[in-house]
Amino acid sequence: MIPNTSDYEVIIIGGGPAGLTAGIYTARARLHSLLIEKGLIGGQIVNAERLDNFPGFPEGISGPELGELMLKQATKYGLETTIAEVTGLKLREKQRVVETTEGSFTARAVIIAGGCRRQKLGVPGEEEFTGKGVSYCATCDGAFFRELEVAIVGGGNAAITEARHLAKFAAKVTVIHRRRQLRATPILQEKAFSEPKIDFRWNTVVEKIEGEDLVKRIKLRQVKTGEESTLDISGVFVAIGFNPNTEYLKGVLPLDEAGFIITNSEMETEVAGVFAAGDIRQNSPRQAIIAAGDGATAAIQATKFLT
Repeated sequence: MIPNTSDYEVIIIGGGPAGLTAGIYTARARLHSLLIEKGLIGGQIVNAERLDNFPGFPEGISGPELGELMLKQATKYGLETTIAEVTGLKLREKQRVVETTEGSFTARAVIIAGGCRRQKLGVPGEEEFTGKGVSYCATCDGAFFRELEVAIVGGGNAAITEARHLAKFAAKVTVIHRRRQLRATPILQEKAFSEPKIDFRWNTVVEKIEGEDLVKRIKLRQVKTGEESTLDISGVFVAIGFNPNTEYLKGVLPLDEAGFIITNSEMETEVAGVFAAGDIRQNSPRQAIIAAGDGATAAIQATKFLT
């Protein structure tokens, strides 16, 4: 949807569960609201094949379907949306100016729910082979590795969820984790340990990614002994953490050392009329249901601020 104006009461940055929920609440409050998303509406959940812990869906629901339903609910009440990348935020006395690749928009209140992006390994070969065997989304690319051997780097919920998804296609999935114990929830660990296609390399890190036109192998190092080894694979999936999408906010809002937005329990930043919700805020558990709650809280506080 192309906005028919550049002036709003509320602008929401980010179209994941936090942003969409905020949009539902502000639109229902009859506030003239615009949601700006640079990619797919739904945020990180569009990469989730199935969510089994989102209330109201006892049989589970796919990430893309949940995002679509939330968008449908928000736009039903009048939320406007546009696809653009936010490049800056300027603070004026009574207005906030959101600069984007599609022009500038103004509002009296802004809710920042831009989420995070996958952290990279930072090893030789990673950039060279991105899209040629290196991936950051198993849901997006897993089917391309049918009956091939792949590795996934990480030990949290995202890594183990994606390892299980990859096991549906790949001949073998090797989980590479720098520690001896996974950080994923116990139920995810149980499911992964019971999957015969999933193997584990403990206390191990990736040193280099090699290949020709496509990935062929990775160089590994055992962190305790220093022993080096080679693993022949066709794909490397990276799930080692997230970086917040806050580059444009440096010097504008208080951020912590990792770049996450500092808020209070009401999702308020130190700047009046600017709120943050979801994975982009400091100490977020990065769960869809909590992001949705953040979005509702931010919208309620934005409504109070405006009235």
